[in-house]
Amino acid sequence: MDVMKLFRSQRGQAVVEFALVLPLLVLILFGVMEFGRIFHTYIVITNAAREGARLGAVGKSDSEIKAGIYEAAMLPESDGRLQITKLEPEESLRVPGIPFEVEVTYYLTPVTPLFSSFLPNPVVLKAATVMRVE
Repeated sequence: MDVMKLFRSQRGQAVVEFALVLPLLVLILFGVMEFGRIFHTYIVITNAAREGARLGAVGKSDSEIKAGIYEAAMLPESDGRLQITKLEPEESLRVPGIPFEVEVTYYLTPVTPLFSSFLPNPVVLKAATVMRVE
């Protein structure tokens, strides 16, 4: 009989422990998701900057380079979060052998409200690529 009382009194222990650990697990889960989102976005804008530098290196115009960057980032040109901050040198000064630089900035808003207090809002991600004009 005493054994049955012992088991009944320990049933709620697992629920209490789970209730204490659950917020920490949820925080870790959302942290991993937010970090993954930021890292994925950084990879996408790095690829977009590389695509823009490649287009500039082979002699495309500024409008074609910008369209290629937005296409590589899979965003419409009207999207205000992605900004092309540098296309140097300008189109008329590009001659074979000189470096052509593209810099892209993206403003990412964190999804998780808790991380908005830790991270800047928006998170500013920058990517730059330099290629020699052919």
